Amino acid sequence: MSSTETSTASNRGASGGGGSQLQSSSGSDLVTAQGTTSISDSVVAKIGGVASREISGVHAMGGTTGRAMGAIKERIGGTSAGQGVKVEVGQRQAAIDIDLIVDYGVSIVDLSQAVRDNVIRQIERMTGLEVTEVNISVNDVYLGETEDEEPRVQ
Repeated sequence: MSSTETSTASNRGASGGGGSQLQSSSGSDLVTAQGTTSISDSVVAKIGGVASREISGVHAMGGTTGRAMGAIKERIGGTSAGQGVKVEVGQRQAAIDIDLIVDYGVSIVDLSQAVRDNVIRQIERMTGLEVTEVNISVNDVYLGETEDEEPRVQ
């Protein structure tokens, strides 16, 4: 067995924890002489959604329609980890689009970069796919819970 084959074989046996690097930069562990691993769009979307929510300052995911559908889904017992995330997945690469609602007062530029970095890190670590781009759309700013105010004039 060559040193490259030994390296690949040891990567296949490694666990996902502890910061182990499981893929090469070319994504070659997904296509091997022993077979091919394909990863569903929904799997990548869920990873991207969870990775986005891990960043402080992300209030919610998705646009108005997506949030309404997610709320309905939650009420009937489902979860929507991939809400607000659209992906295109190939054999070795993935592109991700994320819709965010951010908390008021947070730097959108810094938040977007933190989300982008975490999404890339988690998807590449968990799937071995190379993330070519993460496009972020900020759709709203969460201002906090507003109570029904007393009318000023009665």
